Amino acid sequence: MTYPSFSRVILLKDIAEENVIAGDMGTVVEFHPATEEYPEGYEVEFFAGNGDTIAVVSVPTTALRAATRQDVLHVRQLNAA
Repeated sequence: MTYPSFSRVILLKDIAEENVIAGDMGTVVEFHPATEEYPEGYEVEFFAGNGDTIAVVSVPTTALRAATRQDVLHVRQLNAA
């Protein structure tokens, strides 16, 4: 699936080193086409509840899905890195 810039996506797997987990919502900020070395993916920005950036992470397309009307936002405490 292709995600337009600034669309909301849901992370499907934990990325512990970036302090983001499956279910976190992020915003697409850049597309990365596939190369011989790397699969197609996106740069996704994840935010705290107050709008501060938590992380900007390169994520393969397979680790994302589109946010939908059926998704309900939920708050979790950010683990200290």
